[in-house]
Order: sequence, then structure tokens, then C-alpha cells
Amino acid sequence: MKVRIKLHENVCFIAESESGHAIVMDGAPEGGGRNLGPRPMETVLMGTGGCTAYDVMHILRKARAPVTDCVLEIDADRAAEDPKVFTRIHFHFVVTGRGLKAQQVERAVHLSAEKYCSASIMLGKTAAITHDFEIRET
Repeated sequence: MKVRIKLHENVCFIAESESGHAIVMDGAPEGGGRNLGPRPMETVLMGTGGCTAYDVMHILRKARAPVTDCVLEIDADRAAEDPKVFTRIHFHFVVTGRGLKAQQVERAVHLSAEKYCSASIMLGKTAAITHDFEIRET
């Protein structure tokens, strides 16, 4: 996998993926940025969330669970001193569907956390990671 990060201006960068997609990352005004995009560490958290949400949906659909929506809310803390690694991350899944079984959702979240989501498993080397979920009926 390859990506290219190019300085746009000040502390604003354009990140381009090998698959042909781009995102803007920028710093806060107090750090010399213009707030034109998410901070780089926010993109790490967003990418991790995308990775685990993808897994959970893939597992649930493979099990033919009647899922109509999935929202993942992430709350995280970082170390106060450099390197400001993530020290705590909590994933809260809100899975919506008709007649979803808690056991299926719990299994999907567990499999992603323990086996499939390389991003969260990697971040788990520095952060205490917790998960929970709620099911909403359609």
C-alpha cells in the first residue's frame, strides 16, 4: 500500500491514496493551520473506525442479519506528552435493523476487535480499547 502526502500550504497537506482518492488534513489555527480539514490524528481515528465498522457490517451481512444502518461513535483520549499516542479508545456501535439479535452483533464486534480490524489491533498496543453496542429497530 502506498500513499502520498503533499504540502499544500502552512500545515495543510493533501493525502492521496494509491486507489486514487484524496483527503485534506490541516492543523488548528493556533498551530499554523487554517482548519481546512481534519487533523492527522483525527484521520487515524476515522480510518480505524471505518476499518472496524466495515468488518462489523461485512460479518453481519455474511450472517444474513437484517441490518439497515450502522453508526459508530468513537471517544478517545491521547497522552498529554509527546508522543501523544492514543491511550483510551471506546467504540460505540449503533446497529439498526428489523429483528436483529444481540448475540450476532456482539459476535461481529468481537471478531472485528480480536481478529480482523488491523487498525484497532495496532492501536491497542498503546490504548485501552473498549466496545459496546446498541440495537435499534426499524
